[in-house]
Amino acid sequence: MRILFIFLLLLATSCNKTSVPPPVPVFPVPNVHQVEWQQKELFAFVHFTVNTFTDKEWGYGDEDPDLFNPVNFDPYQWVNVLKESGFKGVIITAKHHDGFCLWPSLYTEHSVRNSKWRDGKGDVLRELKDACDKHGIEFGIYLSPWDRNHADYGSPVYVEYYQNQLKELLDRYGPIFEIWFDGANGGDGYYGGARETRKIDDQVYYRWHETFKITRDHNPKTIIRGDARSSAICDSRWCANERGFVGETNWNMVTPDTLFVLGENRFEMLHMGSEDGEYWMPAEVDVSIRPGWFYHSREDSLVKSPEQLFDIYLKSVGRGSPLLLNVAPDKNGLLPDPDINSLLQWKQMIDECFSENLASEANVSVDSYRGKSSQYDAANLTDGKSNTYWATDDEIKTGTIEFEFEESRNIKFILLQEYIPLGQRVRSFNIEVLNGEKWDKVAEATTIGYKRIIPLEKIKTKGVRINITESRACPVLSNIGIY
Repeated sequence: MRILFIFLLLLATSCNKTSVPPPVPVFPVPNVHQVEWQQKELFAFVHFTVNTFTDKEWGYGDEDPDLFNPVNFDPYQWVNVLKESGFKGVIITAKHHDGFCLWPSLYTEHSVRNSKWRDGKGDVLRELKDACDKHGIEFGIYLSPWDRNHADYGSPVYVEYYQNQLKELLDRYGPIFEIWFDGANGGDGYYGGARETRKIDDQVYYRWHETFKITRDHNPKTIIRGDARSSAICDSRWCANERGFVGETNWNMVTPDTLFVLGENRFEMLHMGSEDGEYWMPAEVDVSIRPGWFYHSREDSLVKSPEQLFDIYLKSVGRGSPLLLNVAPDKNGLLPDPDINSLLQWKQMIDECFSENLASEANVSVDSYRGKSSQYDAANLTDGKSNTYWATDDEIKTGTIEFEFEESRNIKFILLQEYIPLGQRVRSFNIEVLNGEKWDKVAEATTIGYKRIIPLEKIKTKGVRINITESRACPVLSNIGIY
């Protein structure tokens, strides 16, 4: 009887451990496609068109298609380099503001179909898509809403043309993991020979509800990077600069109506997000490896160094936002050597800094965990699984996590991740290290989100303590790394 009683007690205890309900989500929360997208972290932008050959950043729209002639075009070289550098996807300028199309579109004469490149039978997008598929890299497109070549730009006829091209791209080259709708809209251009300035209301003219619906109907997984001011909700927002960083405080949420009202004063909110935002719309950080977006030989000596790229990585991915780093193929259709060398050395720096997670060898403890259930205890912070997490009881909105090493270890980075399917919660935290018998504060910060990397001056210590000091609701962390 006593044995039966002990068995029933253990069974009841076990049941209690697995029956503690998870925290209630703090809305808004990401959909599963946004979570997968944020987890990929690194994407490559590829700016390539007639501008590569005219030495311009913005084409006017009157360029002769024959100018486009990359005689050694090799997208497999691009993809090999990019994959080796750690990128998970590629987004190419299928059509930039000049209107020239890198695929043989049925809807315009201004495309590779009328260039001397490969006797008009070339298709940049098809070859790049095939290279991506072969090497397991996701394929995305940039399709400029503005078109300085098209005679009907500014009229409803052009919007039908634009939507037809969008359908054409999605049908021919899908699945598309991300599509970029740029914010540069309207101005001077060739416009079929009119050579004039045309202005449009970028919030109304393109009928974004229809245009976004076309994308979602083709593939609901496609991430739409659009204008966060639009009431047609997109999946990610601009980070408010093109220099490679997002706010140290970085909420994944914004409210489009608020951004619209703010007008030209919206940049701070785009940069930092809004704790009270109505929609999950994380920032994506776009920056070029060179001063310009397209290739210019005069910039061969101005390629960002591995150290500069690493700093960008810490201020983008390390602040919870995917990094979209632009590379520019040259006139031959190849990635230039200076860019390749910098990319590969940058990847080596990342690997060296984050290859050995010291947290896995430490004894980890927390001051509390949810329902005293193993579902939510400290072990989940170092188990290497993205779907497990440490959480506190609902009424507890702070917490302390302590790591103890058997011997002193040198540390330079602390990495933290929230379990974002339940929403972004942490408002502030600090980091302490054990100095003899006392704890010294070495860093403090605000938001965490999908990922936060805190760089430290090189410190030798036997203990690290992380204090969650304020949260919107009970903190929910899926991972902590010490490097």
